Amino acid sequence: MPSLIRRVSLAARRNPITWKYGFNLGPTLAYARAAARPGGEAERVIEDLNRDGIAVTNVETLLRGSGLFFSLDAEVARLERQEAERIQQARESANDTASLGTKTFLYEFFGKRPRLDPRSVFVQFALQPQILQVVNAYFGMYTRFRECNVWRTFRTAAPARESMLWHRDREDLQILKVFVYLNDVDEGAGPFVYAPGTHCKGSRRSEPEFFNENGVQRSGDEQMAAVVPPEQWTRATGVKGTVIFADTHGYHKGGHATTGERLLYHCMFTSPASESPELMSWSSEVPRAQDPAIAVATLASRRGPWLTI
Repeated sequence: MPSLIRRVSLAARRNPITWKYGFNLGPTLAYARAAARPGGEAERVIEDLNRDGIAVTNVETLLRGSGLFFSLDAEVARLERQEAERIQQARESANDTASLGTKTFLYEFFGKRPRLDPRSVFVQFALQPQILQVVNAYFGMYTRFRECNVWRTFRTAAPARESMLWHRDREDLQILKVFVYLNDVDEGAGPFVYAPGTHCKGSRRSEPEFFNENGVQRSGDEQMAAVVPPEQWTRATGVKGTVIFADTHGYHKGGHATTGERLLYHCMFTSPASESPELMSWSSEVPRAQDPAIAVATLASRRGPWLTI
């Protein structure tokens, strides 16, 4: 009986209606009552997200010169100087493929499960109104901020592996990640690549053939091409300050840098009812915010459908 209940629950969570109006009823109703639909560049971004699962913009257009980007850039530069020796040691191991699951091609500044200061620029950047209004409008509810990190992707001569291969993220029915390039990213620096329409709201329902890599389902380019033609893939190259919103429950890959390196900031949002394990923790108590978008975003843990705002 418990296994049957679990299967029914999983099926309900995979249904967009019960996921939104059952498990996430509280944040959905609260958002519907209080939120105004964004306009301008944010509206264009949301339209692209709804249709394709990905939208590309930049800090100047979307954030209207937000000083937080310059603060973010400066703080990352400081961290790079501070971590220079460790970064170089990691760079020298980028081609090590002996142990799957370690992503030797990637240096995560805050580690696998960050402990974040709620006052830091890394948190404040994710919680600024221009970001939250896009995220919450895409979900149609107030969402939870789940993690952020800074990544440096190293150049590697090794074949594509792990997140360089096509895959879906599994934390929720909808997952919105925001990637901000902190250097120019061309084809050789491992840009983020997305298969439009493979997200929950999209029109593509076919699944590519896959293979298991260390217990994770992955697909190669040939397998994905049978579902979405390569000429339709979104290859998110861009200059420093490029901002990418992507529903990573849709098929994506990235980070196969062959001629240059990629430096980026990313943050992630799910519904409040996501059952995925916690991906970060707070280094100090988070003050209760008056703004309901921030109050829900910074909840310490999942509260379920009757979440009160």
